[in-house]
Amino acid sequence: MDRHRLRARTGENKPLFSGFTTSEIEKMERVLKESRVDLSEEIFKNLARGFNRSAGRAGKPAVKWTEVQSWLLYRQQSHVSKDDQEICAVKNLNESSDTSKGEKAIDLSKLEFEAKSSNDDAWYDVETFLTHRYHSSGAPEVLVRFIGFGTEEDEWVHVKNVRERSIPLENSECNKVMAGDTLLCFQEKTDHARYYDVQVIDIQRKLHDIRGCRCIFLIRYEHNNAEESVRLNRLCRRPEY
Repeated sequence: MDRHRLRARTGENKPLFSGFTTSEIEKMERVLKESRVDLSEEIFKNLARGFNRSAGRAGKPAVKWTEVQSWLLYRQQSHVSKDDQEICAVKNLNESSDTSKGEKAIDLSKLEFEAKSSNDDAWYDVETFLTHRYHSSGAPEVLVRFIGFGTEEDEWVHVKNVRERSIPLENSECNKVMAGDTLLCFQEKTDHARYYDVQVIDIQRKLHDIRGCRCIFLIRYEHNNAEESVRLNRLCRRPEY
């Protein structure tokens, strides 16, 4: 399974990258309206090249094609359906069996989810929950479809590997991150763009400037123990953080 496409990661109902100009946003909106087929990687790359060559981007950071992809996939994302809510309830009941009777139930229609693939240990945004079952071991599983992927890549996932979607950290939240915290980190390589669970090992605090947070975070990926120094804009937090 080749999952190299960037997820439409959102936070407070915003796409990951928000530095597009008005004309660029209008162009992407037109592409969405006029497109009669699935958006391809080539479309994302062509849009990014066009934006970077335009006079309106002069003096601004270059746009990556993955940022165009993230924005377009975010715009295509639909709300969780009522059927999806029933499947999500399997996870909710599994994790909340000790909830007091007087506690208010969670409104699943307002939640968005991510699931961990057993193929690469990366987290992907869930587009829809198709059905559910109980494994021979008795463990509950849900069949998920990931945003940006077709039916051939639907996957059965244990409910313990489904959770409410992580949220990109804002510059103002920098001081909340501490060594030892578990976060989600975006890793982009030539052959893939994925999100992995990481542990913060050390932090080099730096003064923020007009570009925002300049701190450097030494992180360790939980799936392979590799270490890397990253900026805040690659990190996401859990909703309850």
